[in-house]
Amino acid sequence: MNLSIAKSLPKTADALVVGLVTIKQDETAVVGVSADLDKAYVATYGCTVMAMATALGAGASAEAVTVLPAVGGTRVVVVGLEDADVTPERLRRAAGNGLRTLIGMDDADRWEVAVSLEAIDPELVKATAEGAILGSYRFDKVTSTQSEAPVASITLIAASVSGDQKAAIVAAETTASAVCQARDWTNTPPNLLYPETFAESARAHVRDARIAVEILDEKALERGGYGGLLAVGGGSARGPRLVRLSYSPRGASRHLALVGKGITFDSGGLDIKPAGQMAGMKCDMSGAAAVIASIRAIADLGLKVKVTAYAAMAENMPSGSAYRSSDVLTMFDGQTVENANTDAEGRLVMADAIGRAGQDKPDLIVDIATLTGACMVALGLRTAGLITNGEATSDLLLDSAEAAGEDFWELPLNDHTRSLLKSNVADMRSGSPQRWGGALVAGAFLERFVPSGVAWAHLDIAGPADNVDEPYGYVPKGGTGMGVRTLIALATQLAEND
Repeated sequence: MNLSIAKSLPKTADALVVGLVTIKQDETAVVGVSADLDKAYVATYGCTVMAMATALGAGASAEAVTVLPAVGGTRVVVVGLEDADVTPERLRRAAGNGLRTLIGMDDADRWEVAVSLEAIDPELVKATAEGAILGSYRFDKVTSTQSEAPVASITLIAASVSGDQKAAIVAAETTASAVCQARDWTNTPPNLLYPETFAESARAHVRDARIAVEILDEKALERGGYGGLLAVGGGSARGPRLVRLSYSPRGASRHLALVGKGITFDSGGLDIKPAGQMAGMKCDMSGAAAVIASIRAIADLGLKVKVTAYAAMAENMPSGSAYRSSDVLTMFDGQTVENANTDAEGRLVMADAIGRAGQDKPDLIVDIATLTGACMVALGLRTAGLITNGEATSDLLLDSAEAAGEDFWELPLNDHTRSLLKSNVADMRSGSPQRWGGALVAGAFLERFVPSGVAWAHLDIAGPADNVDEPYGYVPKGGTGMGVRTLIALATQLAEND
């Protein structure tokens, strides 16, 4: 998709997205409508764009979208911006609403779309562009019938165009493309995306970037002592993989390690899930998708921060070779774990990867995973959990999430929660004998594998990684790419504060 910025509406535009804001209580005004467009509406329909929008009941609320009659071959979509004091996230959502509406039209086919929401500041330009690209996302069905993309190009309209705005467009396109790639992987059926194919897809994705790739197969994992990955993947005919990606720009002094959970399908293992809870488990690799997509974007942006990403990939299946509850596993770093539940497999593969990441001596380890249903119970489907081992790290992650427009809520970690991992037969249990505080217990478990003195953050994206409800804003149904923008924003902060 081609993304650009211009001072005026292209003559070839098939559609235009404009905004509606509340200025005084119930009084509204259109945003981004040029005098020429108003003249065209008066000449064609005898009224202005604002009058037409009012007649059709257009609203300024966050999710409001109204399609106006076309003029001169250009469809006009009015999106709600709430009040005139717009924020980056409001613009992101409004642009997403507009593009999502357009791609849902029956005749949408390689359209040239313009977005005119009067974004001038580079931060607002970037947010608008991101929302437009993300809103235009559509996963290609697995089908014998090929169809054209509904949107071929997006042009942002601005009163003036500067170098900073052009740079913002480039950053937006890189970031949004990474999110879309993560969505694609998450939406791919598990018979097509399994550890081996996922690992090779990751290799292909970074092939032309300044990123080194290492893929460990079953034999290499056995030689390396990756007891968690081997146990979880042992029940499947498709062996596990550990993908290591390294981006090392010259002159970088900060080192960020990213660790992602890549369970390509989670049946629950021998502690098998109920049938109704299993169908969505192709999304259990969203964390791995996020770190792979993020490191490519970080490299493309040329950020001056060293990044090493680990994607721990396995398929959790029941069979005669599957691991059991009460098995004692020896993890990569030598610690032993009494397995509490085969359906708590994510923390085991993540523990191995975190232990390996620690050998790289990073300044900060950030792990991201669809880890616990308990986090969904606590925070719902649109908010992710955050657990860290230090206040400065919490502030850094929350600032990054806010800049990215992603919603995280910090959860506590205390000695009582840590005590629930005590085992009589191993160094620790993988879970608590109680059902309470499951997200916290999982975080406490992962903390045990973080080297002493290393800053660490855990992102539990179990709720927002997969949108099971209807689309909204720039978020589609299915895989959302949650976490990608936060990880890129985090790397940006580290590079800028180097």
